[in-house]
Amino acid sequence: MKSIKNSFRMTYLVPVAMCMLLLSTGCKKFLDTERQGAYDADNYPYPGGSGPYDQFIFGAYNELRSFNVHSQAFITAVSIRSDDADKGSTPADGGANAITMDNFPVLPSNGFCNTLWLGYYTLINRCNVTINEVNTNTTIVANDQIKQQTIAEARFLRAYAYFNLVRFFGRVPLIDKLFENPAQQNNIPQSTAAQVYAFIEADLVFASANLPLLWDSKFVGRATRGAANGLLAKVYLTQQKWNQAMGAANAVMTSGQYDLSTSYDRIFREEGENSSESVFEVQATASAAIPSNNGVQYAQIQGVRGAGLWDLGWGWNTPTTDLEAAYEANDPRKNRTIMYTSTNTTTFQTIYGENLPTGLPNPRYNNKVYTNPATRASIGNRFGYWMNVRILRYADVVLMYAEAANEVGGTANITAARNALNSVRARARGGNNSILPDVTTTDQALLRDAIRRERRVELAMEHDRFFDLVRWGIAQTVLNAHGKTAFSNARDVLLPIPQTQIDLSAGVLTQNPGY
Repeated sequence: MKSIKNSFRMTYLVPVAMCMLLLSTGCKKFLDTERQGAYDADNYPYPGGSGPYDQFIFGAYNELRSFNVHSQAFITAVSIRSDDADKGSTPADGGANAITMDNFPVLPSNGFCNTLWLGYYTLINRCNVTINEVNTNTTIVANDQIKQQTIAEARFLRAYAYFNLVRFFGRVPLIDKLFENPAQQNNIPQSTAAQVYAFIEADLVFASANLPLLWDSKFVGRATRGAANGLLAKVYLTQQKWNQAMGAANAVMTSGQYDLSTSYDRIFREEGENSSESVFEVQATASAAIPSNNGVQYAQIQGVRGAGLWDLGWGWNTPTTDLEAAYEANDPRKNRTIMYTSTNTTTFQTIYGENLPTGLPNPRYNNKVYTNPATRASIGNRFGYWMNVRILRYADVVLMYAEAANEVGGTANITAARNALNSVRARARGGNNSILPDVTTTDQALLRDAIRRERRVELAMEHDRFFDLVRWGIAQTVLNAHGKTAFSNARDVLLPIPQTQIDLSAGVLTQNPGY
């Protein structure tokens, strides 16, 4: 198991100023979780190769597992809003908060919006705590390299938080320091999206310059230079900064740390965690003694909703028929992504050979979060808290490179884009040359379409589809055609600023257009 996954117990409590903004939705969830990392008699006060600021930075890593950051509201906002997934479960489950995320419009009173706001600003606060301790704590002795490395980890995590916030809400307050009075954070006005993106870029450029290429295996899951460059590529891609995106993705591809050798089937199994495909994952673990507190509810929320042995979760985030139809004939990724409920005429099996039952609430479930029954038995828990959340995969980086290179254009770049695209298809076909033939077109527009199709099927159910539709400028066309006819580009590309936060700011925060 991954040592960073285990909890460490210190007397120091990281201040959580943003929790003071709202004492109802979600605070209990993150306070119930424990921090990542492990200290024992052999490595206290800090493991060799890391640093004395672990007690602070682990508080930030731990927040990645918070219910408010990568669970119900996150899954709804990044996946269920798209054409790849329906809410699933039963029609009324989740109430108006979930139903309007699926079908639009989302209201400023939507509790999921407030959950995301609170969760990501809590993560930002923990990053700022870490940076403040490095810069001001005179009782800790550390060399400049360790200090810069710790700040780089915090700035990477802060950049990730702001990247999600700006994509969710657009204009958001930039908070890069601690306040003596936490209530002062309520009165910070929103920055423009352009200002937020500039801030994210600066954090990631610093992180890429100061993070290690590779951590010792006992620190698996901590941010690396590749993670910083990979996230930076996505930040650039979102802004259509094609040359910069191409360069950042290329830095990951030429780092020698990642490849496509892990089979697509294995990536999403427990044994596929932190493989050569992984650029950054949220680390989670569970044991018979601690079945949930060191984990994340990401898999449970999407687990099969049934009875008895098939009571594996809430049954949310179910693949759509539109996604099903997007795959080419015999693409193995289809069945690795979509799990089918058995019918009266057809018995479907899981990846572990179990017969799926009939009569489940939904005909399809997300197969990428299906857990190993042997692991469930050994832990004595069915709900998958131990499953890592794949935030950034190498195939995503390769496809970002392909997209950016194609948009830059020119014969050499289009060729490089096509080669990158075909490398992902080659891994997907798994040696079966009768399927998924190489793309051969040299036409920029046709190659653009091919890359977009490949992103959809390669990264299905993995947090990107809605944001891809928005940045490609086709969200309204695609989502209206999918049946989400209430979606409007003028309003729904962004979530509303939570009314709770506007009220707490006494009107300093202002609402997004259309709400």
